[in-house]
Amino acid sequence: MRQRRQQMEVRLLHQHGISNFELCQVLEVGCGTGSILADYLGYGVSGDALHGIDIRGELLIKAKHRIPHGHFICAAAQSIPYPTQYFDFVLQYTVFSSITDAVVRTKVAQEMLRVLKPNGVIVWYDFWVNPLNPDTEGIRPAEIRHLFPSCQYKFRRITLAPPLCRKLIPPCWGLATLLEYLKILNTHYLVIITAPR
Repeated sequence: MRQRRQQMEVRLLHQHGISNFELCQVLEVGCGTGSILADYLGYGVSGDALHGIDIRGELLIKAKHRIPHGHFICAAAQSIPYPTQYFDFVLQYTVFSSITDAVVRTKVAQEMLRVLKPNGVIVWYDFWVNPLNPDTEGIRPAEIRHLFPSCQYKFRRITLAPPLCRKLIPPCWGLATLLEYLKILNTHYLVIITAPR
């Protein structure tokens, strides 16, 4: 699942004209232990240009261990502690589906746009459906457009339903790959959201 997401993410960013990450400042909202930010090290972003916020301080300790030169702050996403128009990339991976309050979702989206540079990019990866977890609420393209108005969007429906993927991968990688390609049972959207100039 992770490999397929990374491949599609890089492909979409390249289609967007982004292939050089060396001078980019990157923020992940809800960064947890920093595993997603570590992907961006592999894309060429320097460690001291990686930033993460999370409300769970114990996870940030692990993130700092994983990326020693990264910057990690224990903070809520409704009030991101960075200046306006500071980041080239703002990332969110399965954060919004965990926010069930519409007002909070809107505030987090506004903050992400505030700290994003003109023509900067939000990388969104989240469920549109998750029937096995009642504590989450899937988000469809119409709501993403509503949360980030006046932006441009590239949507890709990816990730074979995780419970199915876990059962299929060991005995039959090829079948899992085919099912994901067909998209019928894919549960996430990967979206490149470009801020207005």
